Amino acid sequence: MRKIIFIGRSECGKTSLTQAMRGETVTYHKTQYVNTFDVIIDTPGEYAETNRLGGALATYSYEADVVGLLLSAIEPYSLYPPSVTVLANREVIGIVTKIDHRLANPKRAAEWLKLAGCRKIFYISSYSGEGIPELLEYLREEGDVMPWEKAKEQMDAFNREGGSYSSVDEKMTEQDELEKKREFKTVVVGEDVLGREITADGESVVPSKDVPAKTHVRFKNEL
Repeated sequence: MRKIIFIGRSECGKTSLTQAMRGETVTYHKTQYVNTFDVIIDTPGEYAETNRLGGALATYSYEADVVGLLLSAIEPYSLYPPSVTVLANREVIGIVTKIDHRLANPKRAAEWLKLAGCRKIFYISSYSGEGIPELLEYLREEGDVMPWEKAKEQMDAFNREGGSYSSVDEKMTEQDELEKKREFKTVVVGEDVLGREITADGESVVPSKDVPAKTHVRFKNEL
């Protein structure tokens, strides 16, 4: 999968989107420094809001294949100046976040991103998952297996095996078949005071050959 760096002001949803793309539970976490998670680079909003820290974004963007400019659908203004994407030597896409918010205006946010120079726009809700598959598919490279494809393979295997695709289940089934085929023989370890043979499981229910048949019947009745 192509590596992407998320850029945007504080609270625009960069870390939440990172968590959603990685399949984690979305919880609030203030990013204090640049974090790299496999193919995702999460940056603090202060880097985009402060001139002195802006150079760090340019440096880290060299490690990415795609630059993602994030803009919340509830933003009252745009942080990005017109045609700012021409300064990047990487592919730049626009990402509208928080589209599930009751005050969201995704259309306005998308227009601001287009004005900044983004030609490709994604509409994302990190909490509902809307738009996440489209973004992952866009970053996909040859040979990548998407989460939903892996789940489909597991379901297909489940159906092919008659409802059991787990290797543990298969081993348990094989063990059950062996138990059915196996013949257990009673092992005599001694005799009790009444002359009954004591088996390995501790039960003295097998009469000794030296005990008369009548005694054998009485033993059975007593038991």
